[in-house]
Amino acid sequence: MRAPQRRTPVSERTVVDDPAAGRFEIRVDGAVAGYTEYRAEGSALAITHTVVESAYEGQGIGSALAKGALDALRERGTQVLPYCPFIRGWIAKHPDYLDLVPEGERARFDLPG
Repeated sequence: MRAPQRRTPVSERTVVDDPAAGRFEIRVDGAVAGYTEYRAEGSALAITHTVVESAYEGQGIGSALAKGALDALRERGTQVLPYCPFIRGWIAKHPDYLDLVPEGERARFDLPG
């Protein structure tokens, strides 16, 4: 006889831009679970730092934040300078996002040209 399976409730995740704070936030059920900071650098957006709150680590929050932020920037036609090692690594693992990094800047971030 099998034990009944527990169902984990699915949390609502949303990524929002907070330009006044210079960051994208990911909210889980309304609470800020992480953020990625940015600043304007020329015509691009420099992503400088990413944080996932410890209570949310290991749940894919960082990846969801990276995807949500980069999707929003793509929609706006904004190029990205990934100074943040997490975002840079995420882009390297998801080459369909390489086009967001200016071609002439990719070598600087150890990304394929």
